[in-house]
Amino acid sequence: MASRTPTALLVAWGDGEETAFDELVPLVHDELRRIAGRYMARERAHGSLQTTALINEAYIRLIDVKRIKWQNRAHFFAMASRVIRRILVDAARARRVQKRGGHAERVSLDETLAVSNEPGPDLVALDDALSVLSEIYPRKGQVVEMRFFGGLSVEETATALEVSIGTVKRDWRLAKVWLLRELSRT
Repeated sequence: MASRTPTALLVAWGDGEETAFDELVPLVHDELRRIAGRYMARERAHGSLQTTALINEAYIRLIDVKRIKWQNRAHFFAMASRVIRRILVDAARARRVQKRGGHAERVSLDETLAVSNEPGPDLVALDDALSVLSEIYPRKGQVVEMRFFGGLSVEETATALEVSIGTVKRDWRLAKVWLLRELSRT
């Protein structure tokens, strides 16, 4: 039997074929590790979440996504970006609670997102601001989610959203300005 493509496996998994996920994992594992690794490289050294733990948690949560009609590989990685965002924000909220009123751990918005030398916004504040941005400008919110939390390139984001590279670049630029303005208010 010939090997199926990631897209074929995603469609089969979305149609309820549970073994398709087992076939899919080895095909997307390296890509998910790269995405998680890019984000974790920006995390401070004292962060409690490791890349492997992040990937494992993402797999667990993705398995729970039932009957989604996967469109293609890019759609899967867009969803994985959303799942990774939720995991990281949940971990940041848990750290905030553990610190009993202390500030959440600060994360750096990589050099392409940050426009100053000041410390980056905390992850919880970023998530809150991103939620507001997504309500007003849904596609710009998706671009930030995929680029910042998912570690996708401009090209990968354009493919996932089925828009041009120029559109992603404009959305990314405008979203960064909007988010930095919102985060400076807190």
